[in-house]
Amino acid sequence: MEVRIEESWRKVLQPEFDKPYFELLTSFVRKEYQSKQVFPPAPLIFNAFDSCPFEQVKVVIIGQDPYHEPGQAMGLSFSVPEGVQVPPSLANIYKEIRREEAAGMLPAGCLQSQLLPNGALSGDLRPWVSQGVLLLNATLTVEAHRAGSHQNKGWEELTDAAIRALSEKREHLVFMLWGSYAQRKGACIDRRKHLVLTTSHPSPLSVYRGFDGCGHFAQANQYLIRHHSAPICW
Repeated sequence: MEVRIEESWRKVLQPEFDKPYFELLTSFVRKEYQSKQVFPPAPLIFNAFDSCPFEQVKVVIIGQDPYHEPGQAMGLSFSVPEGVQVPPSLANIYKEIRREEAAGMLPAGCLQSQLLPNGALSGDLRPWVSQGVLLLNATLTVEAHRAGSHQNKGWEELTDAAIRALSEKREHLVFMLWGSYAQRKGACIDRRKHLVLTTSHPSPLSVYRGFDGCGHFAQANQYLIRHHSAPICW
């Protein structure tokens, strides 16, 4: 299968595309799309990479696998298309941003880019991506209604390589690792070169274990400013 991916990421990940595991992975994914309902839509499998070129990445937010219900997955972790109800974890992310704004940790006007004409918040996080936020799931595809169904097929090896490349080839990035899965995924990150922020997952099941009140969005911006990079307008 020809890998259609943004050119800077293609160069970084080409060694992975040439490995036997990736050939097995592409064969598996091709068959799944041919025989089952799989998310995200095939053109969006590499959306995280395509939307945020390697040298433009400033912040990395790691998710687990795509949303597995129709109309939700768009190839960006935690993000859903405009018009789709904001999922619970993303609602808690927005709540934390609002808290940091109210506490004066973030400037007024956060989430303005997410506001819809009716005053509701959109779950489409592409405004973040355009500023250099890589929204990367560990697994890039999933069968409908079956969370985790494409885990351990090879995607994790590819996304590990992407995280490792960012750690090794870039400097002064912010990695947000929410929950034990993301924290294990980020074990390879060089903490001497990058800021690594860890806490519980924003899921309603674990948000109270540390995510609520974590201050990560303000900390990320402070670090970026300190290292002469524009802060993110969350």
